[in-house]
Amino acid sequence: MTSLNLFTTKFDQVMGILERRAFAAEQNQQLLDYILVDTPGQIEAFTWSASGSIMSESLASSFPTVLAFVVDTARCTSNPNTFMSNMLYACSMLYRTRLPLVVVFNKTDVVPHDVCLEWMRDYETFQEAMDEVAEESGFYGSLTRSLSLVLDEFYSHLHSCGVSAATGDGIEDFWTAVDLAAKDFETDYLEDLRNRVNEQAAKKRAIARENIRRLQRDINETEEKKKNKTDIE
Repeated sequence: MTSLNLFTTKFDQVMGILERRAFAAEQNQQLLDYILVDTPGQIEAFTWSASGSIMSESLASSFPTVLAFVVDTARCTSNPNTFMSNMLYACSMLYRTRLPLVVVFNKTDVVPHDVCLEWMRDYETFQEAMDEVAEESGFYGSLTRSLSLVLDEFYSHLHSCGVSAATGDGIEDFWTAVDLAAKDFETDYLEDLRNRVNEQAAKKRAIARENIRRLQRDINETEEKKKNKTDIE
């Protein structure tokens, strides 16, 4: 966490490098189609820290920004509870940052990600998978079943793809999903950002009006006190 915080203090320099590489065509540098920013380590440290928010918001202020959440497909397909844990992480990232999200099922050369996609699209299929591990799941299994119903709407707005880092299979699908998510950034995130900016400006105007009213009230009270004092004399 300390390293992340220290890195964030210099992130303006990182943004400067990225902007020069992406936009400075006059320097005979190739314009970049994509910028891939890897944030290794614990997801909680990045997603739920002030430093993580600063970095993601800084990137979103200059570029169409998309989050890619990499999932271990082999672990997810072996246990539906693990799958649901990963989907909760993905959901928390989406609502924390408000940025478009692509769920990337990795290691598809080991296990196909079709099962995960089917669980996301078919509620009943996921429930059948939960029935197979019902004895060992206990209370957690009951919670997972309830969450699967809640996240059903979340899945409908989610971009996903399968990728193998070992063989390179699915890379084109990944960039296609990123392009689709980038369109969501233009239509949804920017509109939400404008609404938040307008809301913040409205709050500032309301606070300014309230401060003016307080100042006017204080002036009136002061003048009233002076007038009363003069009448007494």
